[in-house]
Amino acid sequence: MRSDCPVAIITGGAGGIGAAIGRSLAGAGFAVVVGFHRSAAAAERLAASLPGSGHVALSAPVTQSVGLQALAEAVAERYERCDVLVNCAGITRFVAHDDLEGLDDALIDEILATNVRGSFAALRALLPLLQASPRPGGAVVVNISSIAAQTAMGSNVMYCASKAAVDNMTRSLARALAPAVRVVSVSPGLVDTEFVKSLDPGWRDEQTVRTPLGRLASPQDVATVVLTAVRDLTFTTGCVLPVDGGRPLN
Repeated sequence: MRSDCPVAIITGGAGGIGAAIGRSLAGAGFAVVVGFHRSAAAAERLAASLPGSGHVALSAPVTQSVGLQALAEAVAERYERCDVLVNCAGITRFVAHDDLEGLDDALIDEILATNVRGSFAALRALLPLLQASPRPGGAVVVNISSIAAQTAMGSNVMYCASKAAVDNMTRSLARALAPAVRVVSVSPGLVDTEFVKSLDPGWRDEQTVRTPLGRLASPQDVATVVLTAVRDLTFTTGCVLPVDGGRPLN
């Protein structure tokens, strides 16, 4: 199936943020590839529910380069193009910053392999398709980061470090891949996903109070900035776009 409309791939596409991004891009006329690792059923339901046509769920295991190469081959065969890559796959676990033993080697390796190497590996696998994008202004890569990269406050020390690495990588790759491919980071504050809503209400309320704009980010807030970066900010690359309600001000 050759696609005459632009094609967007979202790794971690079945999660709360990824799903919102998929709906926004589909509504803007993109054929959306909902990339998944273990959430095949959820990804397939999402792909079937998106507006427009041409959407599909495909395996996108970001820690497995062989699997990512298979994804690239499947996209090339199905669409013959890739115009947008959103690196949304990520992992973390709450570990107090002073609990150095709690942040064990296995968790450190998993966070870095998924959040940092995974974003790089997905781009590496899809780069030939991105560089050949016929979309005016070239292809776009959006890395989903976090204000933890700036504030060094987050679910654990290594998560913060991983997002700082993502932002640095965004700048390096933007320079290396211009002008054919733009690369930006979208950096949310605490996002009010179903997971966050399941946490202690008192803690969640405290985080809301600490946000100058008086609420947490929604998945749709993140999706709106992703779509804006892709569609409207055509002279923007190598930067970090915050979606945080002013949280770093506190």
